[in-house]
Amino acid sequence: MPTAALATDAPDDLGVVPAARLFERTGAVVADAQKIVATARTGVRARIEALGGIDAAQHVAHGFAWLATTAEGLAQMHAWASRLEGEGRFGEMERLILLVAFSEYASQIAGGIPMSQVETIRAHELGVPRRDLRAFEDASADVIAAGADEALRARLADLIALAQGATTYGDAGLDETHAEIHEQMRRFSLAEVVPHAHEWHLANAYIPMEIVEKVGELGVFGLTIPEDL
Repeated sequence: MPTAALATDAPDDLGVVPAARLFERTGAVVADAQKIVATARTGVRARIEALGGIDAAQHVAHGFAWLATTAEGLAQMHAWASRLEGEGRFGEMERLILLVAFSEYASQIAGGIPMSQVETIRAHELGVPRRDLRAFEDASADVIAAGADEALRARLADLIALAQGATTYGDAGLDETHAEIHEQMRRFSLAEVVPHAHEWHLANAYIPMEIVEKVGELGVFGLTIPEDL
């Protein structure tokens, strides 16, 4: 059966990743990615010490932040999907999103993470042995192949096109409080940002302070502060 056939009631087959093993496989990729991050952390620390400080090692320090963030992204995607599965909310679009995300990010960890249009960090620059990267890529090969399948990606694009106008694509897994925060920020963005964003971009201008102040009035800058303070 084509990899793209990922409906909730589809047979136990996701192409090269059996459905029954999907979360086992994504969990394993997360664990392997975290090992790469741990090795890179040691390598970057040694590089900073050898160069006499972080100012002289900005490329690798910046690169490590990207690597750690990419690995954490995989961990959070796995946690999101597992939570939805447990609640009976993990449908076709969510499966497709999970596989495409894992394919992309695992490939980048193995081969290079684009930090900008002109700067890429490769984990071997951070002290990760190439043999470890080859082992990671080999261990993740089935997940990478599944999410890279052209028919699968075309199906996801079709579902996104059908959902035009939706506030999210797929189930974001938000609880009632976070869903309301999301909706409030969406309304604010449509009213205050979307009508002016292109103009700001063309002028190469910063976001006006009046917009920043309005965001502050919504409480965004105090999200981590207890209400009773």
